Amino acid sequence: MTRPGSRSSARPPAAVPASIAGAVDLSGLKDRPAPPAAAGGDEDASGLPPIVDVTTASFEAEVLRRSSQVPVIVDLGSARSPQSVALTRQLGQLALEAGGRWVHARVDVDSNPQIAQAFGVQAIPTVVAVAGGQPLADLQGAQSEEQLRKWLEAIEQATAGKLTGPPGAASVEEEPEPEDPRLVAAEEALGEGDFDAAIAQYQAIIDAEPANSDAKSALRQVKFLARVQNVDESAVAKADAAPGDVAAQIEASDVELSQQKPEAAFARLIDGVKRTAGDERTQLRTRLLELFELFDPADPVVVAARRKLASALY
Repeated sequence: MTRPGSRSSARPPAAVPASIAGAVDLSGLKDRPAPPAAAGGDEDASGLPPIVDVTTASFEAEVLRRSSQVPVIVDLGSARSPQSVALTRQLGQLALEAGGRWVHARVDVDSNPQIAQAFGVQAIPTVVAVAGGQPLADLQGAQSEEQLRKWLEAIEQATAGKLTGPPGAASVEEEPEPEDPRLVAAEEALGEGDFDAAIAQYQAIIDAEPANSDAKSALRQVKFLARVQNVDESAVAKADAAPGDVAAQIEASDVELSQQKPEAAFARLIDGVKRTAGDERTQLRTRLLELFELFDPADPVVVAARRKLASALY
């Protein structure tokens, strides 16, 4: 899910809502003494090494700082895993082909468990795209070359114009795009934690420009953020104990999504749709569709959930 108020509604596959991305705390990997030289290969024409080996000590320099220039694709794997080895080889070939548009950061989780813990890795291989110091999207398990190419293309599209670019890139003087004062006001309200004001600002933009997809996307995101600020984490247990309580199922799905468990959130609501009828079914289906809109329509998790919903309905 893109940051509310961003200039593009594009979002890479498997992206994480802003509220969830905030739960990935990489600050513990900052301010560590970095090695005197980059751990990876030679720089290419862009001025960046296309492939680097990252350790806990070099993480801040090679991932957090580097991601302000270009996307850094963090490859968390292990030599013990044949899938990891295969995926690392694929990413390395694509990184060389990309010529510095993004950097392949290889992490051996056996030697650097702190990095895996910071990303909340549950299985290997896991690949996380980082831009501007924040995780944007992730992939788990083996991937075909076509899937990887599409995912990487989506990352590049989502970050286009938002990073400084590689140090070797030609500098072109351009007039900065003027800030939309309405978006600035909405972002300031959001930064102050005033969700009602931010919602009102985005709604005003939509009222004036019904086709403004950026404002619509931002409004959906902010409404979700506002809902989950004070979620009761025991809501999941309560919903499990009362499967017929529609309100409990809806609240629990928000909790699960905020905990980076979209599959669980979607499955909960789809199960509810199967068990209910009439207004209750409509409530569950409506909330499920709202959650879908926080993700890219092509996200495999969303595509699978939509199929299951269709089966549950018909």
